[in-house]
Amino acid sequence: MCPPTYFDVTYTINPWMDPTVPVDKERAMAQWSALRDTYLQLGHRVDLLEPLPGLPDMVFAANGATVVGGRVLGARFRHPQRAAEAEAHLAWFRAAGFTVVEAEYVNEGEGDLLVVGDVVLAGSGFRTDPAAHREASIVLGRPVISLELVDPRFYHLDTAIAVLDDTTIAWLPAAFSPASQEIVRRSYPDAIEASPADAEVLGLNAVSDGRHVVLPAAATGLAEQIAERGFVPVPVDLSELLKAGGGAKCCTLEVRA
Repeated sequence: MCPPTYFDVTYTINPWMDPTVPVDKERAMAQWSALRDTYLQLGHRVDLLEPLPGLPDMVFAANGATVVGGRVLGARFRHPQRAAEAEAHLAWFRAAGFTVVEAEYVNEGEGDLLVVGDVVLAGSGFRTDPAAHREASIVLGRPVISLELVDPRFYHLDTAIAVLDDTTIAWLPAAFSPASQEIVRRSYPDAIEASPADAEVLGLNAVSDGRHVVLPAAATGLAEQIAERGFVPVPVDLSELLKAGGGAKCCTLEVRA
């Protein structure tokens, strides 16, 4: 995770971002701190990446890399406003002793590369280059299932799919092309279908440890659906970070050692 020390909305690179809407930076920090405390209370380790001035979106650590088996595929950002974040993440992983591979093609880390058991679901359409899907498969050593996003509000895969455990996902079908909808239904016939209302508060931008699912407090319907499947919903308020189109998953990069 990366503290939102410099968080702000000063440009627009997704439909959620409006620089004319004020950001309460103290509230953003308090909400982020509560998310970090939630992970600690659930028994998880949280490592911190040092934030850098001039990179207001660096709080969204999930976009910085994808890690499987201690092997790191670095990010290459679509927009120049975020480009410098990539090297900051790679430097952290190098210092921590991980095997690091710099990306050839545009990929935005776990924003568009979601590990589900032994496969990787890979999004494209707005940020990640489809050519990066094959690169991810080679670097991470996992088969990749390519999915196309079609709704700009759900610009990253982790805004339209939540990974709940190694075989279970929740998703918003309307965020995907018809062909990709068919792929998901075939691959995950028991997937939870989120309502548009829950998806529109980034309810699917959730983090699961296989039992506890940390998700936006406003996604009450999705929380009920998750609970009915035997998971434990853990609601958090990240409404200030939502102003930049981020939620719990955006703030969290899973380090699979």
